[in-house]
Amino acid sequence: MNLVPSVTTIIKSAASPSLEVWKLNQMMLAALTLPRVDNEPEEEFIARIQRDSKEHAKMAAERGTAVHTAVESMYSGVMHAQFADHQAGVYREIEKEFGVTEFQPEKAFAHELGYGGKLDLFTPNYQDRGLVIDIKTKEFSDPSKVAGYDEHMMQLAAYRVGVDLPNADCANVFVSVTVPGLVVINKWSQEDLARGWSMFQGLLSYWQAKNQHK
Repeated sequence: MNLVPSVTTIIKSAASPSLEVWKLNQMMLAALTLPRVDNEPEEEFIARIQRDSKEHAKMAAERGTAVHTAVESMYSGVMHAQFADHQAGVYREIEKEFGVTEFQPEKAFAHELGYGGKLDLFTPNYQDRGLVIDIKTKEFSDPSKVAGYDEHMMQLAAYRVGVDLPNADCANVFVSVTVPGLVVINKWSQEDLARGWSMFQGLLSYWQAKNQHK
């Protein structure tokens, strides 16, 4: 069918320390807050902790997806009263940082190197280079504790090549799901993005060889 793997599928070939730490934290919180039933066997208690942890993770993911969808849809002219503060915060911070208010949302692509994806926001009309933005929802209340990781850098580097904007500026927009309107923008340098592209190409070759994908 000439299908290609997504950028995120390729990146998942490498370990994600930040994600693993988050999963462990969820598991520990479930263990600390879930009371043990009298005479409950240890294996059943452990299984119940795992189910509870996964349920909390699922709820967090659903909340993040809802906020993410609302923010993206704002750039298609759709406003959501429930997430108005989140939308306003993103619009305000992006305009303040880049002076841009017009974007193409949810741009899908498939690249000849054998990978594809969908950009959250991008515009080719930014300082003759273009601008690619990826939105990340996250539970945070302290902006100083929000930072981009290598997987974010690789994702944006692959995206900008994928839409034929190899020198585009790239940024992650972190949107707090716990403090409506709180937004942190992390811009990546051209040096970082060049390193991210090199790293992504390595993972792409690995994924293709491992899966015998041509």
